[in-house]
Amino acid sequence: MAKGPGERGAANTAPTKQSFQATLWAAADKLRGNMDAAEYKHVVLGLIFLKYISDRFAERRTEVLTDPDTPEALRTELAEDRDSYTEENVFWVPERARWDFLTANATSVDPSVGALIDQAMLALEAENPSLKGVLTKNYARPELDQTRLAEVMNRFSNLAFQDAHHGQDMLGRVYEYFLGQFAIAEGKRGGQYYTAGCVVRVLVEMLQPFKGRVFDPCCGSGGMFVQSERFVEAHGGKRFDVSIFGQESNATTWRLAKMNLAIRGIEADLGAKWADSFHEDLHAGLKADFVLANPPFNDSDWGGERLRTGARWPYGTPPAGNANFAWVQHFIHHLAPHGYAGFVLANGALSSQQSGEGEIRRAIIEADLVDCIVSLPGQLFSTTQIPVCLWFLTRDKSNGLVRDVKLRDRRRETLFIDARSLGTMETRTLKVLTEADIARVADAYHAWREKGGRYADEAGFCKAATTAEIAAQGFVLTPGRYVGTAEVEGDEEPFDAKMVRLTATLREQMAEGAKLDERIRKALGGVGCGW
Repeated sequence: MAKGPGERGAANTAPTKQSFQATLWAAADKLRGNMDAAEYKHVVLGLIFLKYISDRFAERRTEVLTDPDTPEALRTELAEDRDSYTEENVFWVPERARWDFLTANATSVDPSVGALIDQAMLALEAENPSLKGVLTKNYARPELDQTRLAEVMNRFSNLAFQDAHHGQDMLGRVYEYFLGQFAIAEGKRGGQYYTAGCVVRVLVEMLQPFKGRVFDPCCGSGGMFVQSERFVEAHGGKRFDVSIFGQESNATTWRLAKMNLAIRGIEADLGAKWADSFHEDLHAGLKADFVLANPPFNDSDWGGERLRTGARWPYGTPPAGNANFAWVQHFIHHLAPHGYAGFVLANGALSSQQSGEGEIRRAIIEADLVDCIVSLPGQLFSTTQIPVCLWFLTRDKSNGLVRDVKLRDRRRETLFIDARSLGTMETRTLKVLTEADIARVADAYHAWREKGGRYADEAGFCKAATTAEIAAQGFVLTPGRYVGTAEVEGDEEPFDAKMVRLTATLREQMAEGAKLDERIRKALGGVGCGW
């Protein structure tokens, strides 16, 4: 992921990002016991969130109490003024929710530690409306070992979420690390809330959402938004140039998204509640400049039998047994006239002909909405082995301006990129795309799309195909059909000459082998061994 300045901890040992994460994970892992990952996740992430906002509050309180520009008589008063914190994007933390209060009243043998944390969470929600209904509040339940909980709190106390980004840089990375670890632990269920970071970065680097409305109607834990905000900041923009809209149908995942964005100070409209985007669209009138999404793959339980008609299906009614093309059309429905969508789909959507999917895909292609298709390598997701691809759609492929960049007229054309050969194995089972891999894919797209870009087809990697060429392939969008295979360097040595040379080499090696056999025979005979 993109590195920002100030990537250091405030603890005396100035831990690196890796040691900070590992220390927290080792401490938190003590809680697991017989709890499954789905439950353990919320306990741990809730504690991390509580520690973070308390650290930020304490840091800001120290700043107020030591501000040389404030008369000393006023400092104590300002330190208890809510505005002193909220104006700096810091949550107001009531006394009973502050980490030092909790640790002072929680010992390894105190069975009320969970009750203290629950009370702290309730107090935080009461004082900060944006957190209402979001925080975990069941730390006092019997199955959660209270002794271990107190030990974990004490271990967390040795690390501070403070750095040049007020903790957001370090804490955000820790949070993403934990989400990834829990996704591995939960297996397929983890895909509900976590998308591989390198996949998100490809989407963001290609679309470059510098400014405008960004929408994800299946936002999981909010990873798409985090990367968009990070991209804007990394390229010198202002995070408030981007307006965030999202929706999530799973209650616990919606809470995770709210917490994930809150720890980074990202303002987002995720709706007043969790809700299904198909059946209760909380942003029905939204037309987004950018849609970024990783919808559930091949979802057969999306309630499609109840949605046989409607304005969202102009390219064909999606099959009730698979939501892939319901999602595609939902994204298109929410696109502004010059908007772009980038999303992840299972590879089957590129070529499927069953249940009318082929006809829907054909209608979308004939409407000239498909800008680019990218095939990804396998093993990028810890939660599924299903091969996946990236789709990029736009309502307007004509020459114009996007992000103040002049575009080429690419009407009736689509770029295909086959990135299956890219990636590096991070573990025995998990692959990641490196920054160089991401840049190669994004650079090819921008060279093709932007005026001044020097684009050329590259056998085995990228190919710009016309709509007529796609029609000739039966409206199948698999990049491998278009990019061909990489050229192999030619062998300039004539075949006859090569055979003479190789035969001579073989004779020499056989003669040398015979000499070695004779030496071995004589040596063995000299020590009384028969041959």
